[in-house]
Amino acid sequence: MAVKSINVETLAKMFLAGAHNIEAKKEIINELNVFPVPDGDTGTNMSLTIMAAAKEVAALDKPTMKDLAKAISSGSLRGARGNSGVILSQLLRGFTKSIREESEIDAAGLAAACSRARETAYKAVMKPKEGTILTVASGIAEKAAEMAQETDDLEVFLPAVIKYAEEVLEKTPEMLPVLKEAGVVDSGGQGLLEVIKGAYDAFLGKEIDYSEIAPSVKPDVMKAAAQEEADIKFGYCTEFIILVEKEFTEEQEKEFKAFLSSIGDSIVCVADDDVVKIHVHTNDPGLAIQKALGYGQLSRMKIDNMREEHQEKLIRDAQKVAKEQAAKDEEIQKEKKNDEPRKPIGFITVSIGEGINGIFKELGADYIIEGGQTMNPSTEDMLNAIDKVNADSIFILPNNKNIVLAANQAKALVEDKEIIVIPTKTVPQGITAIINYMADEDAKTNEETMLEEIQHVKTGQVTYAVRDTHIDDKEIHEGDIMGIGDKGILAVGKNVEDTALELLGALVDEDSELISLYYGEEVSEKDAQDFVARIEETYPDMDVDAHFGGQPIYYYVLAVE
Repeated sequence: MAVKSINVETLAKMFLAGAHNIEAKKEIINELNVFPVPDGDTGTNMSLTIMAAAKEVAALDKPTMKDLAKAISSGSLRGARGNSGVILSQLLRGFTKSIREESEIDAAGLAAACSRARETAYKAVMKPKEGTILTVASGIAEKAAEMAQETDDLEVFLPAVIKYAEEVLEKTPEMLPVLKEAGVVDSGGQGLLEVIKGAYDAFLGKEIDYSEIAPSVKPDVMKAAAQEEADIKFGYCTEFIILVEKEFTEEQEKEFKAFLSSIGDSIVCVADDDVVKIHVHTNDPGLAIQKALGYGQLSRMKIDNMREEHQEKLIRDAQKVAKEQAAKDEEIQKEKKNDEPRKPIGFITVSIGEGINGIFKELGADYIIEGGQTMNPSTEDMLNAIDKVNADSIFILPNNKNIVLAANQAKALVEDKEIIVIPTKTVPQGITAIINYMADEDAKTNEETMLEEIQHVKTGQVTYAVRDTHIDDKEIHEGDIMGIGDKGILAVGKNVEDTALELLGALVDEDSELISLYYGEEVSEKDAQDFVARIEETYPDMDVDAHFGGQPIYYYVLAVE
């Protein structure tokens, strides 16, 4: 019998299943990233984006289509991380705008929603590239429109759309040379495909484990802990298998269960041929073991002290409570700062290490979002930061090309403050931007100055490869040291400083005057000083400025101006 429409309950299950599927496949998607760097990757960003929406959906009780659409759109917009996450959130935003007034969705409705999703996502990207997630989304919209003309049976419609999406994805390496060189399909497109594949599984009625998408619950930790302590009547979780020497009869099973009930609770006694699985909570495991030996040999014995585990949990929970309280105290201090008179201009910057955080603070940043390359902050993180800065106009310095879209998305959601995103793609660009701020000029003039000045900064970053690949005409093996410039990998080697020096050779030209160096958490001060001496010897006519950055993953961040 043909299925001709999807109601709100089914659509909610399909969305949660899509979120579950990309969460399960995120590491596979991460492996498709062209650059083999240990950064926050496409699969992780897309998964975190859609899971933010999934938690809102999971919290709904008997939603209408409008309720569901709002949860998906709002959750994904605010939870969006990285360029791929922002584009996914825009796809979901467009899709839900199309279906929010419907009670059920048929093939024509799905086709219209896919078309709206494509249009919304393309509008959100300043320079759309083919061979990306946008191309796969476009293919989905085209095939959906075609299939809606041919059939109203969703059991025919949906697999045809998915099959065509797979075909489009396989063609992405022909559209982007960098994908072809690395021998991979587009990771964002693969992520989108995993979402719709998961949704289709739910449509077919497959069993999906939604436990990890359950809405978060925040009970009073100490009260709950005290209740748990009171509930621990029997202290030892005891498990073992009996290898019975003869048939374990129903009468023996009933007798053994009665004995276990007399010494404990939480009893499991399951017989399967010559094996009997036992689980019991008791204050005397020896009694259970002694009785079991009357039936046969014992195997896989395991006894856990639940009271001891409970005490360890109490300690962990207390530490968590203390940490949360410290965070609350910090928030109170920030709110007190908000009570001060509103100033004309404020700064929010994304940073990647203790030392670099300090540099931004010294330069006048009002709020620092930590994460940067290791964990791209979400649109929600940006909105929270904007809320904490008491200023009429706020400059945001993303300092990473993968965060610019999230910053712009936050800007679009703010109405009571002027938000100006300076599209800094690296920390050195961000430092240059804030250094060139002029307090006696208005926001527009400062924006123009910053945009001009960051063009003069060339950045290099030194890190290690997490997998083998071929890119930028370079053969790279896992563990190699890479020197990455603004537009690609410029140096590959086995030694950190040698590779960094080779990278500098590609950045420095006859107009260069200053080299700035920020050394990471894995580099000692002595090693950094020794490297500075090598730089000064190689470039005697240039100024060299060295700072502790404290950034993870990247041994050195270099700037040439």
